[in-house]
Amino acid sequence: MLPRAAARALKGRPALSPSHAASTSRWIRHYANRPPKKPSPFESERSNIANKDRTWKPSQPLNFNTGKTAYSRRKEGSTESKNTSQNADYSKGQVEFDAGASPGRNMGAQHGGARPGVTEGVKVEPGSQEMYSKSQEGFNSPQSPQSNIAPTSESPSQPLPDLRQGIPSTFDAEFGAAAADTKPAPRSVSVSEDAEREPPSAAGGSGGGREGSELPKSAYETSVDRRRNRVANYSYLMGAILGVVGAIYLGRDWENEEEEKAHPEAPSGWGLMLMYDRARARLSSQMGYYTEPTFPKLLPDLDPAPPYTLVLSLEDLLVHSEWTREHGWRTAKRPGVDYFLRYLSQYYELVIFTSLPSTSADPVIRKLDPFRVVMWPLFREATRYENGEYIKDLSYLNRDLSKTILVDTKPSHAKLQRQNAIILPPWTGQPNDRNLVALIPFLEYIATMGITDVRKALGSFEGQDIPTEFARREAKAREAFNAQLAADRAKRPKHSASSWLMGALGLKGGGQGLIVGEQSAAEGFEQGKMLSDQIRERGMKQYEVMEKEIRENGEKWLREMAEEEKKLQEEQMKSMKSGMVGWFGGKKE
Repeated sequence: MLPRAAARALKGRPALSPSHAASTSRWIRHYANRPPKKPSPFESERSNIANKDRTWKPSQPLNFNTGKTAYSRRKEGSTESKNTSQNADYSKGQVEFDAGASPGRNMGAQHGGARPGVTEGVKVEPGSQEMYSKSQEGFNSPQSPQSNIAPTSESPSQPLPDLRQGIPSTFDAEFGAAAADTKPAPRSVSVSEDAEREPPSAAGGSGGGREGSELPKSAYETSVDRRRNRVANYSYLMGAILGVVGAIYLGRDWENEEEEKAHPEAPSGWGLMLMYDRARARLSSQMGYYTEPTFPKLLPDLDPAPPYTLVLSLEDLLVHSEWTREHGWRTAKRPGVDYFLRYLSQYYELVIFTSLPSTSADPVIRKLDPFRVVMWPLFREATRYENGEYIKDLSYLNRDLSKTILVDTKPSHAKLQRQNAIILPPWTGQPNDRNLVALIPFLEYIATMGITDVRKALGSFEGQDIPTEFARREAKAREAFNAQLAADRAKRPKHSASSWLMGALGLKGGGQGLIVGEQSAAEGFEQGKMLSDQIRERGMKQYEVMEKEIRENGEKWLREMAEEEKKLQEEQMKSMKSGMVGWFGGKKE
């Protein structure tokens, strides 16, 4: 089937003769020289930009006026018959198809429109090649390589690009400049159509619009922008109204006499300054939630009230913490701190007041005082925050300030009650430190001698080291006591009948007077002991009793306290569970 169809197709098609082949090649050249279809203005502009030749041009353009083009000759002989002689005449009319031309001339003629690879040519008229070579100076004679690459006077020399970092892009040079050349200059919108009026510059103008336009800015606002501006204006207005109303409400008179007494600097009454003072007082009371201590009474009421209260700092007074790369955080207990706390616990209500948070300070206090010798621990939540500092305000302790002493290492902690404070140098971990223990005799004297106002006693040591000065004063008092005792003994007789009789009956002569421990103060005086010495002996005996009880029953006390804490935690967990079940509507056990 297929061979039969192929034979039929070959049979109906005549063979090509040489003359027919020549006419075919002429038809191909005729189709190639047809004038192109006229493009649209938009396509013409785009093709000009894209196909713009940016190669080097000679100083003079090519001259193609030496003869008629092939297209014009074909047009003139279109009415003649299409045969071999006509094809020959057609080829003779084209200079670029000169059969006798050299290869160099043929290649040079390509710039005028010849196609490469065409060997047909016609006879060239004398002088045509000479005219062509004169029109282009670059083809007058063979040029050397140096002259070909040398810059011309019309083409300024430019440095070659550095290709070590990659080939530079030429997109902007080829298309960007062309688009900039063909793009028309922007024109501003002119509503008045005033041709003589110059458009405003882009930097600014009288119109105040976008990019120096004469239109106002409102002309470029959308409906969404106008709505947003309207909402913003209403918000500003409502904020101002609420601010005025709030200021008037905060500046109102006090509601009761208690509030007015609590703020004597801002009494009730009409007036801008009075309203301002009351508003400021109310705002400060609201801010006090973040700067004031947690409770107005940091310590509970006790009946009877303790005679004296000793407030101790924790950091760098009782312990010292430091961090090293080898061991991390380590906390050291100051030498003599156990003796200090246990000895003074018989005279004072001990309170540890630290500026550290409870989460970090509570474990340290539990390790420092496992037997709860210190009655009350207070943490950062109980301090006052002012100007970036934590202040220990003793007025919130719910204790008499005339019987309260604060021992600290930072003066800023006691800036509100400086007359109640003893400031010691901070302890940095020295193992042979004795400054804390040396303070015991003075504190013992304050508590046992019935000082009515500790602030006056502390004021007498202003600017001096209290342990050293107190030891000096005590030594001076001891000298006076010994001298008085010697004088009294010299005046009294050594033996008398009454004293001998009372001694035989086992009775002590003289009035009993003040009893210190197991004997009276008069008996101690007879033995050459000052009252402070007798009190110290009694205190040492009580301290020894306490130490004995701790050694014998300390482990038992610790177990009991651990069981109590565990029981308390279980009760709290049970109450929490019952509360959650009741919240979800379950049945309580």
